[in-house]
Amino acid sequence: MNVPFVRLVGGNDVCKWGLATRYHCPLFGSPAVPRHFKNWLQAYCKFTEHSEAPLEFHFWTGVSTIAACLRSRVWKDELHFKWTPNFYIILVAPAGIVTKSTTLNIGYKLLRGIAEKQKLYFGPDSMTWQGLAKQFDAASAYHTYKDAKTGEDKRVLMSPLTCSVSELGTFFRPDDAGLISFLTDVWDGKEHAFNHVTSASGNIKIESGWLNIIGATTPSWLQNNFPPGLISEGLGSRIVFIFAETKRKLTAYPSRTARPLDYHETEQKLSEDLEDICSMIGPYDLTDEAYSWGEAWYAKHNTNARSPAMASGRYGGYLARKQTHMHKLAMVLAAARGSSLIITKDILVEADAILTDAERSMIRVFESMGVVDEAKHVAELVNYVKAYKWITADELYRHCYNTMSERDFKQALRIAIQGELLEVEKRGPKNGVRPKHRTIN
Repeated sequence: MNVPFVRLVGGNDVCKWGLATRYHCPLFGSPAVPRHFKNWLQAYCKFTEHSEAPLEFHFWTGVSTIAACLRSRVWKDELHFKWTPNFYIILVAPAGIVTKSTTLNIGYKLLRGIAEKQKLYFGPDSMTWQGLAKQFDAASAYHTYKDAKTGEDKRVLMSPLTCSVSELGTFFRPDDAGLISFLTDVWDGKEHAFNHVTSASGNIKIESGWLNIIGATTPSWLQNNFPPGLISEGLGSRIVFIFAETKRKLTAYPSRTARPLDYHETEQKLSEDLEDICSMIGPYDLTDEAYSWGEAWYAKHNTNARSPAMASGRYGGYLARKQTHMHKLAMVLAAARGSSLIITKDILVEADAILTDAERSMIRVFESMGVVDEAKHVAELVNYVKAYKWITADELYRHCYNTMSERDFKQALRIAIQGELLEVEKRGPKNGVRPKHRTIN
């Protein structure tokens, strides 16, 4: 099966993220006010094309934005559990390289513009139990939907929050075991009340909590703060990590590349379509064809050998939850196209393909977490060589002598060359090293 990541004629790369023209479907539903765009995610990626940030960052910001509008008002009921369209997305890039904060703010601004009217609630700036309890309490409300099978009106209690965090280090506390457990249960869609006792505020109770998080950080922060135990089986397996280390393009003055009138008009239309998404409520269902494909996918996923790139045990937790990731994303992709609460086979196939592509980023990020000093030294050398393009060993060591011993330096340089991260190249009378690009199959 071909992965549906294609480019449009003319080199436009907006459609890379599962937004190929073969998936441009008419609206499934018939909302009272037709939407401006047949595919909100495609329109959003087109809207951000003048940004320097990579397309991947904008696509997943768009996913988080739609999820913030859907909230826990939609779900896929599997009897023993429910899938809801909340995500934990972390954009990872070196500091100051790909404008992570600016990327998040584009989507966040759209949400802020409709928040009061649509009763959208946002999480605290710091992930404390007191802050969470206060915001969840403010967001708590009953919502009514009509049961498609019985025709009866049903009321459900919901407390949905979205958090957009430009610096994850100021928000997330990996050392708080209770908080990690809470985040894990909320992502899993568990509906029980959460109780936590603090010395400052006493007993804190959160009912029907639903949390959608998108944040940004650097590889070094993850290395220093993300415990290895969270990677394979814990919270890390529930996070979609998106990695980038280069700008998509150089845009010194965005105002000179985008017409202000067109920009603001499109921004308004995107906001109005988000309001239609906010009105959606009730359970999603799959077509018979989608169910058949999903059953075949599940059997293959659980019986076939892993791909070589995902063979490490550290990816076991993520792979065990890939079905959940896929259906969460499918709900968002369906909502991007229309208001019908139906997921077709094409949408499910597309969600799987997008996640498979995102796994390349996860591999890059996971490789940097929980590493031993030796691996950190190798990464440090490679970063310097990438910056200089070519450098002699003596010059390279002068940059690294205060962070590693001469023995560690030589060992790291040998490993980097043997591992085909760097290669030796002679320029004139001197030998030096340069980056050697490797691909993940």
